[in-house]
This record gives sequence, structure tokens and C-alpha cells, in this order.
Amino acid sequence: MSPRDAIMTKIRGALAGGGSDEARRSAVETRLSRPPKGIIPARGQLDDEARVELFCEMARKVTASVVRVRSHDRVPKAVGEYLRAKNLPSSIRLGDDRRLKSMPWDKHRSIEVKRGPSDGFDETGVSHAFAGVAETGTVAMTSGKENPTTINFLPEHHIVVVDAKDIAGDLESVMARVRRKFGKGEMPRTLNLITGPSRSGDIEQKIILGAHGPRAVHLIVVG
Repeated sequence: MSPRDAIMTKIRGALAGGGSDEARRSAVETRLSRPPKGIIPARGQLDDEARVELFCEMARKVTASVVRVRSHDRVPKAVGEYLRAKNLPSSIRLGDDRRLKSMPWDKHRSIEVKRGPSDGFDETGVSHAFAGVAETGTVAMTSGKENPTTINFLPEHHIVVVDAKDIAGDLESVMARVRRKFGKGEMPRTLNLITGPSRSGDIEQKIILGAHGPRAVHLIVVG
């Protein structure tokens, strides 16, 4: 037996606890089919309104800007106000998300709406989040033609629409929703968890926004 085989044998023995391969395989299958729940922080375990307020508070702490609107038909107006406030071109990039497509963009003809993945030349992209995480101010973005991942990272400004009803208290709840929606073995190709704009710190710990993605994230909470 080589030294490597001897070490691996000891490791296997320690992990096996004296059980057979069949017993270990059964234990793994049981754990995968019924995964145990970890400890969930109490911070996000709030009633609906308090949970949304916590989400907004935590998002602002990581330098995202946040506005709240009553309904989806008010989103285009909020987008236009953001563009004017930042002195940005009146042009946005959207995917094929049905919720975004159903909004009354035609009532705001000053906004040019371009659809499809970003080509890297868009100043502003608009996406619809799958969910939000109240305890960290994070938005969860599933990839696909509805909300192309390129819109998350290539435009300088990323506007994210998130429904208040989709804001969960903790990340674990969001992951459970992803599994329920897509089914076992059908996870989206990419799940991006975005907490504020892109940032990086150099050796002097000076924070630089937009180093690896948008330098501004604007959240529109609906409902």
C-alpha cells in the first residue's frame, strides 16, 4: 500500500464510522432528499411591512438607492425620474420578462426601450428580480432570456424591480423558492445574488464603485 492509499484509507475509515459503503450511500441519499435546515437569523423574521422596510434599509447601507411604488404601472415613471436625476440618456435595456413587458412604457415615449441581452454599450439596464433578501438588502436574479445576466453586469446603471411580496426574510427562504419554482435538477444556469453596486478596495482600502459591474444599483420596490 502506498503512503497515499494509507492516508485515504484512514480518512475513509474516520468518515465511515465503521459503516459499509451501502450504509454511507444511503445516508447521503437521505440527506440530499431531506436536507436539514440550518440556523436562520432572527433579524429578517418580521411581518410583511417590517420585512420590506428592513430590505430597503439594508440596501441603502450598501449604497443602493431605493424607491417604493404602489403598482407595476408606476415603474416606468420611476425609471424616467431616475434617468433624469442622474442626467442619463433616456434609453434602457430590457429582457423579455413578462412583468416588465406588461408595464405602460408607451405612455413614457421619451424613454427608448431596447430589448434583449446587453451588448456592453448600454448606460442603463432594467431587470426584474426573482426575490429579495431582507436581512442583507440582496436581490436574487435568475438567468435566462427574461432577465439576461448581461444586464446585471454590463450597464453602468442597473435598475432592479422587485415585488414586495417576493422579499423574504433570509437567503435560505429564497433558495427554497428557487428549488420549488424550477424543480429538482432544473436550477437556472446562473443565480446571481446582488448586494449593492460593484465595488473593490485597493491596498489602501479605498472603495472603488463599478470595478467589476454597475457603479450604481437602483431598486424599485413594487407594492
